[in-house]
Amino acid sequence: MVKFKGMRKLLKYLRHYRAQSVLAPLFKLLEAGFELFVPLVVSAIIDNAVNGAAGWHYVVYACLILVGLGVVGLICAVAAQYFAARAAVGFSQELRHDLFDKMQSLSYSEIDTIGTSKMITRMTSDVNQIQSGVNLVLRLFMRSPFIVFGAMLMAFLIDKTSGGIFAGSIAVLCVVVFGIMLASIPLYKKVQGKLEKVTTSTRETLTGARVLRAFCKEEDEIQKYNRRNEELTKSQKFVGKISALMNPLTYSVINAAIILLLYVGAVKVDGGTLSQGNVIALYNYMSQILVELIKLANLIITVTKSFACAGRVNEILDMHAEKGAEIIAEKKENLPFISFNNVCVNYAGAGMDALSDISFTVEKGQTVGIIGGTGAGKTTLVNMIPHFYDVKSGEVLVDGENVNSVGDEKLRDMCGIVPQRAVLFKGSIRENMQWGNKTADDGEIMSAVTAAQAADVINSKENGLDELVEQGGKNFSGGQRQRLTIARALVRKPEILILDDSASALDYATDANLRKSLKELEYKPTVFIVSQRTSSIRHADKIIVLDGGKTVGIGTHEQLLKSCEVYREIHYSQYAKEEA
Repeated sequence: MVKFKGMRKLLKYLRHYRAQSVLAPLFKLLEAGFELFVPLVVSAIIDNAVNGAAGWHYVVYACLILVGLGVVGLICAVAAQYFAARAAVGFSQELRHDLFDKMQSLSYSEIDTIGTSKMITRMTSDVNQIQSGVNLVLRLFMRSPFIVFGAMLMAFLIDKTSGGIFAGSIAVLCVVVFGIMLASIPLYKKVQGKLEKVTTSTRETLTGARVLRAFCKEEDEIQKYNRRNEELTKSQKFVGKISALMNPLTYSVINAAIILLLYVGAVKVDGGTLSQGNVIALYNYMSQILVELIKLANLIITVTKSFACAGRVNEILDMHAEKGAEIIAEKKENLPFISFNNVCVNYAGAGMDALSDISFTVEKGQTVGIIGGTGAGKTTLVNMIPHFYDVKSGEVLVDGENVNSVGDEKLRDMCGIVPQRAVLFKGSIRENMQWGNKTADDGEIMSAVTAAQAADVINSKENGLDELVEQGGKNFSGGQRQRLTIARALVRKPEILILDDSASALDYATDANLRKSLKELEYKPTVFIVSQRTSSIRHADKIIVLDGGKTVGIGTHEQLLKSCEVYREIHYSQYAKEEA
């Protein structure tokens, strides 16, 4: 019942296609209605022309009626296909739109929990499967039962005994169809889950191809992929075998009914209570039921998959984007621009805190360096400022307000963020730069580009700011991508600039020039620099040293060299002691 409920919740996406959703089954019902008249015309030909006194004129007249029924039925079928296709495609378009919006609204922790591959599978494979289900339902869900029960009704009108045979066979077929359907729904959900594992394996292999080759792990990945693919294949075969029972069982029931029908018909024809034409009509009606049930079997299989996929899509749509506890408080005056007060952070499913008891303050316009070993929590710390994650305890204040009360849009408008992995998007360099400020002109863009030490990148390109950027910026080197992403952040002239190890691909001279340019910016942003190099942060107003998610030192470069063992180890591992 949960799966049916999940599909019903998605029907709202047909609200703009109500007319098409009504017209598609309506035209199918018209087509089915004309089809039900065909056996009666054939019966009349046999009884009146073959066995009766009517001449060839009657046969021609009856055949013209059959042609007319066929033409009108074809027109109705084409119209139904058109309206069903429009409704199904529009349905999937709106569903994908809302699904994408929902994914964009999820917090970092929720995205981490779900996983990229799962979201891609739901956006593509699952939505496509639901679209196919909607299309088939609009075309066949009304037609097939109408033909089945219409044929049974016509059989009762011709002969009550034969109608009873129809009713009995339909009852058995309903048990078969719905039994297989109920057994298949949970199995198809498992199949989609295993498809996600194959997608995950493929994505990891493609994104990490260089690492795999560097460590000669190609064979291991091939084996892992083959294992997951084999599990998927086995699951598909198993549920496929159950679904495949539909046709043979349907044929068996229908053929048994036909044998019984012909036997009863022969007896009644011999007794003079039923005509030969009527027996042929009854046989044709049973054949129509067989054809429709084959279609219905395919519909049931597709709908079963759609129900399973609908449940999986609803898992995403029903998620409520995580929000920190609502803080209703007035802005506190005379406080530092940014304050961390006993902040603890825990990732979903993690056994221990990523950050523990972090406290420090930053004045407006200061430059703050953050350093520590791998996994010390440097990125987690700067991610708290734009509220990418919620605190487990404590509070983060920006300009005197708790980040939970500021509002994410307002807060992130204050920030210019350059993540560890430099990402450029397909389009022109200008379009990428205007992500920070849609109205920025070429002068503002070039000013930011110059400050980011990326002017030579623009000048070296034939088309300048109109140079095309390929997906992911793969037509630029690592250092060029980093400088362009820094420039993109500077275009918006942020109050808070976060550079999360974003100069790792730059040489020391370019890195030094970049830091000098940041100091000379007219709007004086508050800068957070996450780095593994002490040279990148040694001139910062304040340096925060992290170790195991805890603060082990706060101060200037000179102060930390004297008081912080962790900082000394990092610095002297990069420079000879006498050069310090």
